[in-house]
Parts: sequence; structure tokens; C-alpha cells
Amino acid sequence: MLDVGKAKKFIDLCWADEIVPTLVEYIKIPNKSPAFDPDWATHGYMDDAVALFERWARAKLPTLLGSSLEVVRLPGRTPVILIEIPGEGQDTVLLYGHLDKQPEMVGWTQGYGPWIPRLEGDKLYGRGGADDGYAMFGALSALMALKEQGVAHARCIILIEACEESGSYDLPHYVDHLASRIGSLSLVVCLDSGCGNYDQLWMTTSLRGMASGTLTVEVLDEGVHSGDGSGVVPSSFRILRRLLSRLEDEETGAMRPAELYVQVPSERVAQARRASAALGKAVYTKFPLKTGMSPMSDDPTELVLNRTWRPQLAVTGIDGLPAPTDAGNVLLPSTVAKLSLRLPPGLDAAKAADIVRTLLEKDPPYGARVVFDPESNAVGWHAPSLSPWLEQSLTRASETVFGSPPAPSRLWLCSGKNSRKRSSSSPACSAPTPTRMAPTNSCTFPPASVFRSSSRRSSPTITLSRARISHCRPHRKDSGHERAEAHYLDRRDRTAKDVSAETARRRRNRREQSPASGGDSLHFDRNRYLTVASIIFVWNLGHL
Repeated sequence: MLDVGKAKKFIDLCWADEIVPTLVEYIKIPNKSPAFDPDWATHGYMDDAVALFERWARAKLPTLLGSSLEVVRLPGRTPVILIEIPGEGQDTVLLYGHLDKQPEMVGWTQGYGPWIPRLEGDKLYGRGGADDGYAMFGALSALMALKEQGVAHARCIILIEACEESGSYDLPHYVDHLASRIGSLSLVVCLDSGCGNYDQLWMTTSLRGMASGTLTVEVLDEGVHSGDGSGVVPSSFRILRRLLSRLEDEETGAMRPAELYVQVPSERVAQARRASAALGKAVYTKFPLKTGMSPMSDDPTELVLNRTWRPQLAVTGIDGLPAPTDAGNVLLPSTVAKLSLRLPPGLDAAKAADIVRTLLEKDPPYGARVVFDPESNAVGWHAPSLSPWLEQSLTRASETVFGSPPAPSRLWLCSGKNSRKRSSSSPACSAPTPTRMAPTNSCTFPPASVFRSSSRRSSPTITLSRARISHCRPHRKDSGHERAEAHYLDRRDRTAKDVSAETARRRRNRREQSPASGGDSLHFDRNRYLTVASIIFVWNLGHL
């Protein structure tokens, strides 16, 4: 029988003494995903991150008898870490994560940076800790806690890739290559998502798809004086506005083409109500809205449905317009906009891009040259209904650890309860999308279909959150690989003393705390809750 209190204590010590210091070292490594560092193999940062993870994991394998670890490298592809942990019974559980990172991006607060690990209260700031560096450590520490009590569990495979932020285009090749070793999967657990709050587990039930492209409007071969041309030559920007109005209702933000919608399943509507009831105004207050700014609806359920099952347009880039300080009295020859369209789960993204192109290019105003060039697209994902055993297991884990049942919504199966303070910033993955887009949706996780080539039967997939290890402060764009390397080499040594002192202080405080108090406020972030819930969940697989 699992002793939950003993498991919590084991996890506390493991995170405070070993995992957090290792994540500190990991944050210093600028191992950006290949879409943001095409020369990743030459720079060697990805190899540094893989080596760090490998060292930590190999040191733990003796406690998991019969386990093995291999860094698998296919020619021309990012590596993966494959860890096999034997178990009892016929089931195999695959626990997925990734270690590649988003780029630097813009807006870092003074004193913070993507490659500068900084402990502040119970938060660790820096790129990659939450997305998704914690995954391997959370999975292994959960299994180690079971082993420490001699509790049986199913056979487990831990698979950590290094290409997720670029669309996981290397992953299917590894799944095919490793199919015989992975075997038939009973369950895939993706340790890479977000969460709604810290009071229960949150489970992914769907993800929207995406279709993006560039809309170009040309009216002149070259710019002309606005005093001469305006009123005669139509503005390319005005034509762009008219074209976008074909696609989006500028008053409500709703997409106009009926073909871009799907019927929202009644089950998902009910789940949206449950999620909005749990979150309330936090559905929109989590965003840094300007004072006086209101969301698109006063109904939290409608907001949840908007961001989960309805198409939405975002203009993420503009070209052809000079900076205001450089703008003269010139009627511009062209305007270019980067469009990102979120699509309902299950809608064919390629067909949606064709619908948008036809809509925008047909009968251009004034005969202007209008071209929509589709770029990346990704089909959304809609989970099947939970099997009774899976729902029971998740509920048991959530209620045991949090005292509340899990809350299904768009993304998430989350960590953390009773956080001492909430960060107003977003997790690393939700920072502004970089200009250079990944081949597919860069912030998703691999659907179950990716793993089915190695399975004799369909594998249910659930997603646990990234557990908020490193709430990132707003980001400031780095100047490039040279500066990243300077950060890496310099901060690797400069932060060691400060981080070591903070870690030592945490250890002293924890050990001086009386057992009766529980010491909750002294635990780093909320990751022990997710890990302990994972322990119960994996243990439940053998007792269904």
C-alpha cells in the first residue's frame, strides 16, 4: 500500500536537494530548438543539455533495478533520451517530455534573462525549466518514490525529445526506429502543458489547430508623395483592412466564414462550464490587461469556448510600414501582414488555409495585387471520452493530493496547491510567437497517433502540466548566438554562488521546520504535488 505522506517527504527532498540545482544548470544552457538555431549541432548546446540530463538520470538507475538509459541519435536529427523501467503486468506507460527551448524573445525585466537562472521565493526564473525541463525529473522521481516503498507499477518508458518547439518533426522517425523497444502502449502521458490554477489536476481534452500565412497587398511600384497621391491611389493599408473584414468581424472578433467552425460537442460545453466555474475571472485576469481593458466577453464560459473550440484571428506581424519616427509623407506601395488563425479541433488546417486564400484573393478592391501565401499549419486534437478506469484513476490521484477532483479543459493537467504567490507572467511557451515560425504548431505536444506505430491497440493520451517551475518574466530579445554563449559561459560561474547559497538556505529551513507544520511554504514551487499525483496515478494502473 502506498504511504502518501512518505512519498511526499521523499519527493520534497529529491526536488530541493537535487532536481532544482540541476534545473538551475540546465537554464544556463542556450539549447534553442532547431527552428531557432539551425546550427544547433555545431553550437553544441543541445548536446550539453542532453549530457546534463543523462548524468542525473544515470546516477538514479541503480535504484530502479533492471532500468536502462540510451541517448539515441539518428543521422541529421536531434537526439532523444530513452529510459526503460521494468514493471509488473502487461501494461506499458510512456511518459513524454522535451528539453529543447524557445528562443530569447523580448521584454525581460532588468536582472532577469533567458539563460540567467534566478531563484525568487518559490519560483525559478529562466528559459526551459517549465517548458519542459522538469518532465524527465518529475517522471523519474515519481518512479523512484514508488520503488523506495516497494510499490509495484507498470512498465514505464520515458522519452525525452529535443525538437518539440520546432514541431516535433524528428519524433516520428524515432518512434518508428524504437517501435520494437517501446512495445504496445496502454497509456501515453505528456508532461508538457499549462494549468488553470493550483487547486486540482487539469487535463487536456483538446487543442486548437492553426493555419498561418502572409497577406500581401500591393498598389504601386514605388511610394509616392501622399499630398499628391492620396485620394487618387487607394491606400494599401485600407485595402488590407477591408480584406481582413471579410475574414473577421471587427466589432466582435468572430470569424465570418461558417466553414471555419465545427459543432462543439456537448461534453466539451459542459467541461467549459466546469472549468470557468473553477477559474472565474482568472480566465482573463491571468493576462496583463491594461487598466480599463475588458475581455471579449463577460461570460467566462464563452471565453473558455473561444480559446478552445472557436476560430480566432491574430495579426502577428506587419511589414511595409516604417517606424513612426522614420515615416514621411509617403503613400506606401504595399502592406504585408502575418496572419495566425487558430482553428477548432478536428478542422482540416490545409482546407482552412485554402478557404482563407480564396476569400482574401477573390475580387480584390480596386484591382490591387493581393496574395495570401499559406505557411505552417497544424490540425487540432480532440481527445476521446475517458475510459472509466482512466477517469477513476485521475480522480483518485487529484482528490488524494489536492482534495479536489480534476478539472478538464483545453490544456492542462496541473501541479500545485496553496501557492504563496501567483506570478502575473506567463509560462515560457506562451510568450509572443517569434517571426520565424516552426513547421507546425510550436507549442503543442505529440498526439497519440504519433505513438500508434508502436502499438497494437489505440493508446489513450493524457497531458500533465509543466508545473510552473520557471514562470518566465517578460523577455528581452538576445542579440544572437555569440551573446547567448557569453551568457552561458559567464553566468554559469557567476550565478553558482548565489544559487548555492539559496539552496543551502532552503535546506536549513526545511530541516529546522517541525514535522507537525508540514513545511508547505518551504517547498520549491508546486512540483511535488504533481509528482506525488503522478505516483498515485502510475500506481493505480496496476490496481484497476
